Amino acid sequence: MDAVEVLTNMDRIKPYFQPIFSADEHLVIGYELLGRFQEEDEIRSLGPFFSDGSIPEEYRLEVDNYLLRLALGKFNEQQDDPFMLFINRDPNLLMLDHGEEFLRILQEYVPQEQLNRIVIEISEAAYKGELDPLYHMLTYFKTYGIKLAIDRLGENSHMDRIAQLSPHILKINLKTLQNSGDSSRDILYSLGMLARKMGAILLYEYIETNYGMHYAWKNGGRYYQGHYLLPPEGQFVPRNLLRDQFKKEFHQFILLEKEKLEAIYDLTAKFHTHLQELLARHRKLPFGTSLLKILGTELQFMCFRLYICDEEGFQKSPNLFYSGGEWRIQEEYVDKNWSWRPYFLENIIKMRHEKKGFLSDSYSDIETGETIRTFSFPLNDQKYLFLDLSYSYLYENDVLL
Repeated sequence: MDAVEVLTNMDRIKPYFQPIFSADEHLVIGYELLGRFQEEDEIRSLGPFFSDGSIPEEYRLEVDNYLLRLALGKFNEQQDDPFMLFINRDPNLLMLDHGEEFLRILQEYVPQEQLNRIVIEISEAAYKGELDPLYHMLTYFKTYGIKLAIDRLGENSHMDRIAQLSPHILKINLKTLQNSGDSSRDILYSLGMLARKMGAILLYEYIETNYGMHYAWKNGGRYYQGHYLLPPEGQFVPRNLLRDQFKKEFHQFILLEKEKLEAIYDLTAKFHTHLQELLARHRKLPFGTSLLKILGTELQFMCFRLYICDEEGFQKSPNLFYSGGEWRIQEEYVDKNWSWRPYFLENIIKMRHEKKGFLSDSYSDIETGETIRTFSFPLNDQKYLFLDLSYSYLYENDVLL
């Protein structure tokens, strides 16, 4: 985009607003402000202008602030509709004057009691300076009720820096996440845990399909944004515009998830019964390698690793590991401790009290790198059997993936 053309034709800059919907109310809860430029009969995004580092900072700031004033003029007309306005800011440009002009513009247009409807949206990964000055500036903004959203989250995000900034909203780019392949599950898990610890809301953007919306719903998304819902427009829309669509699609998501959970419950019950029968058939064998070999032969169609731990997480048997068409004994795992693993001790207590086995969530195995699940089973009050289910078995029973 020609920077000179933009700067000499500021009257052609237009604020556009993309709606953000909530999962709990099925309503528009806010809009992201986006810049557009009128070029004859074409409306073009100002995104390339703002992201072009070759354009002097003062020019980008001038256009950004001009756009902000236009948007706040429209926002100020909507006092009876308390939606939030998400405002993108380059944190490096914002720090040039420590956010003074940005705050001054907000106070010029937005009444003090309405500043809690403003969300400043920044990219932590794009910030190049020391974190403390940025942290202090954003903390000062928060004293006015202004909310903070962190966007462009992914493999390059620094979880410790994000935690220190303590945002109200974590914004996940669904397109970038899906392009990250197998690591997307780990990224989502980390972001989900971080959001829970901070009490932050997950917002999924770039929702382009029904599948994307289902994915966001299934992975803890409370807020949704994307062309599948509504594209950016030059005006605001009725808050309940898509309420019926949300209700209908969420009903389908709920039915699918309930069917999957029922199927997993049934499979877990079958695992439990099958193991009980095998152990009863070989009850004279001690809980050690000989028993694991027999179980491995019987369960080769579903698992690739078996081992036994005590109630404190110390491994009391070697691994029985299936590789290259045969079972191998891995003695080096004896006496390793797994109590550090998330939920390990919690699951031990659950097995002890409920006297039954259960299936873990899917996760990436450290040794093989494949997606697996683990079935845990109480042998008695002191020893517990763990069966790692192979990816091929999960694939054959795709409800487990």
